[in-house]
Amino acid sequence: MTGHTQPVYLKLRDLITAAIIDGTYPEGAMLPSVRALAADQGANPLTVAKAYQQFQLDGLVEVQRGVGMFVARGAAEKLRRSERELFLSRDWPEIRARMERLGIAPADLLAI
Repeated sequence: MTGHTQPVYLKLRDLITAAIIDGTYPEGAMLPSVRALAADQGANPLTVAKAYQQFQLDGLVEVQRGVGMFVARGAAEKLRRSERELFLSRDWPEIRARMERLGIAPADLLAI
């Protein structure tokens, strides 16, 4: 799994992605400024800017010069689809293999 040695900008990307998907930042909502998010997360503002830039390049946020960045229409659904594909192709095979190594059946998880 990727969480432990992941670069900071990818951790920020995951944080922002989750917040858009779960509705913390709904469509049309303004994202925190680069400086505010950097201060909140203890990150370098340039690292936050890099994460935001990728969202902009992917068409998930829109910039209003002098105002801020806003979640684009359809961003949550687009992110949900791409995160689901990523989970099924990257994370799930690792989880499944680990479950098999540990002798955990899917029914065991449902019983918890």
